[in-house]
Amino acid sequence: QVHLVESGGGLVQPGGSLRLSCAASGTLLTPVAMAWYRQPPGKDRELVAGLTAGTETKYADSVQGRFRISRPDARARNAVNLQMNNLGPEDTAVYYCSAVVRGRTYWGQGTQVTVST
Repeated sequence: QVHLVESGGGLVQPGGSLRLSCAASGTLLTPVAMAWYRQPPGKDRELVAGLTAGTETKYADSVQGRFRISRPDARARNAVNLQMNNLGPEDTAVYYCSAVVRGRTYWGQGTQVTVST
């Protein structure tokens, strides 16, 4: 069983920054991809940013240029960070980390990000 643990959410003012972290455990297999999704209040879950086992990245148009997904350690492919800059109220959501291992997608428990004055 793969476990994903997220951290780094919280309350931030508009224009501020936060960094989310996610680490996968419970498997010796390297995830083929890891990603961050978010679910705003009353809306569906959406992809925010993804990172393959290599270095390919993908971003939602709404966060392009403001968010950056990366590995905290280039040698460790079972962890990812999400640096979020210039946050706005529209970024308020529960953020979920996901990992694809052997064709199955695993999810973290989610971390709340609230952008408000």
